[in-house]
Amino acid sequence: MDAQGRGQAGDDNVDPADQWVFDPNTGNYELRLDPAGQAPARPSDRRAPGSRRAARKPGGEVDDTDTRPLPAQGGRRGGRGADEAEERPPGGRAARRSGSRSAAASAPVAGPASRRKRKPKPSGRKKALYWTAGVVGFVLVAGCGGAFYLYQQLNGNINKVDVGVENDAVSDGPVNVLIIGTDARSGKGNSGYGDAGSVGHADTTLLMHISKDRSNATALSIPRDMITDIPDCPTKQKDGSRKTIPGEHGVRFNTSLGQEGRDPGCTWRTVEKLTGLKIDHFMMADFNAVKELSTAVDGVEVCAAKDLNDPKSHLRLKAGRHTVMGEQALAFVRTRHAIGFGSDLDRIKMQQQFLSSLIRKLKSDAFSSPSKLYAVSQAATKALTVDTGIGSASKLLDFGQDLKRVNIDKITFATVPVLDNPNDKATVILDKGKADPLFAMVRADHALAKGKKGKGKKAPVSKAPPGLVRVDVTNGGGPIGSAQETVDWLQNSKGARLSTNAGNAPAKLSATRLEYAPNQADQAATLADWMGLSKSALKKSSQNAGDRVPMKLILGKDFTAPGTPIAAPTELPDNVQNVNADDKNVCAK
Repeated sequence: MDAQGRGQAGDDNVDPADQWVFDPNTGNYELRLDPAGQAPARPSDRRAPGSRRAARKPGGEVDDTDTRPLPAQGGRRGGRGADEAEERPPGGRAARRSGSRSAAASAPVAGPASRRKRKPKPSGRKKALYWTAGVVGFVLVAGCGGAFYLYQQLNGNINKVDVGVENDAVSDGPVNVLIIGTDARSGKGNSGYGDAGSVGHADTTLLMHISKDRSNATALSIPRDMITDIPDCPTKQKDGSRKTIPGEHGVRFNTSLGQEGRDPGCTWRTVEKLTGLKIDHFMMADFNAVKELSTAVDGVEVCAAKDLNDPKSHLRLKAGRHTVMGEQALAFVRTRHAIGFGSDLDRIKMQQQFLSSLIRKLKSDAFSSPSKLYAVSQAATKALTVDTGIGSASKLLDFGQDLKRVNIDKITFATVPVLDNPNDKATVILDKGKADPLFAMVRADHALAKGKKGKGKKAPVSKAPPGLVRVDVTNGGGPIGSAQETVDWLQNSKGARLSTNAGNAPAKLSATRLEYAPNQADQAATLADWMGLSKSALKKSSQNAGDRVPMKLILGKDFTAPGTPIAAPTELPDNVQNVNADDKNVCAK
């Protein structure tokens, strides 16, 4: 059957992609699915003056100026459409009965397409299935649709796991989605990857945060070899019973999945404990996700700054831009030995480049034809395992419709900051000095995506060295002893020897405040950075201060402990690896 509905309507071997019809009025493809034997209602054949009917030319040719998409013509004998019946050449039954009627038989005959009662138009017709915003589970639904049978088919593709938490598909607040790529060798074509006999690990993990106003999104890549703590984890067994898997301290992050019987809910709880963010949903995929999705979109463009030859992943690319799909796409995201220092952190950069390019391809090209749209929908749903909160095509539809407003240039990838583990060179540990402000930014719903720089933007204030920072600290609402505790921290941890405990403040403050003079701006910049103070916490006087006059730091009720940022930063800490999904100039090197 083609897109116009020609062919036997009851054919079970019909390609569903051929039933999508382009509607020029909406600019979308729509699914025409009329039951066999019931032709959809057609307008009356009576022509009104100026109507856009097909004009017949001499010789039986049709000048089709009608741009309306034609519905499927179910129930036509031999699969012919109405226009094909009108164009039947002379010599039909009427001609055989009487030669004298041959001329009349060849003339065009107008008549009703069907005597059946007009079928009412379906209400609330759904849009076509759009998959955007990610892959390897990072391909988030950005709009769905179709007919009931398509929903049923996609529902059959989706696997789901009950992690003991079932959140609504749609939320009024920020949304946090955990994306897991497992290295399990189960699944067709995966036997050559991962560790033989392994049940799989959390090999690739991203925490996708979508802002409350849906204006931006942040994807945090979590290094698999980072040492962390895994909390106790309740899991659902095959017989329906519940079993709690004991937690572990000081182990690799990737063991939060698969090992000891841990399911995605264990990775879910590990990431919540690590970041302080409450997760709403998870999506998990295996190696096939990259292969099938990259093939469904006819390849993903990647860039290599040098020749790449990785015998482990079998990636061989010359320097320059390439379009990869299938096995080659999988080799690209698994490569680490041919780039950088050959670490998992280098591979994360490869994955971020690939995902960014795939998102751009999905946004720009995945919906250019019904067959490609259908292929992407099938590949995405077959690749995913999700939580029960989004464990159906209809729930994914609602979920995707809610998230689709995020623009590509407002999606930022960042890697959770880590340091080399002094006790084990093969692992890393969390860099709390950078990670805590980063997590605080995400919890506060601050965008990592950089806005366009304004012409009048002021140059950053230079920071004073620790030995020149002079400040009196008073307690105006913090815990008892906060002033002395802060002075000890400033002197011993930061080297600010000119800090002093000035006792209790004369009045209580709800928010911590730093008062300084114009000629103390460099000192204020240093102290604000240490304390994690927002711009609103800085109060500059109008006159310069004397050489030995200190700044005044009043600890408010928002103060908890020295070293803990008082306000979430609005800018990324220095040297935190990040890339914008719309950056087309990223190349592996």
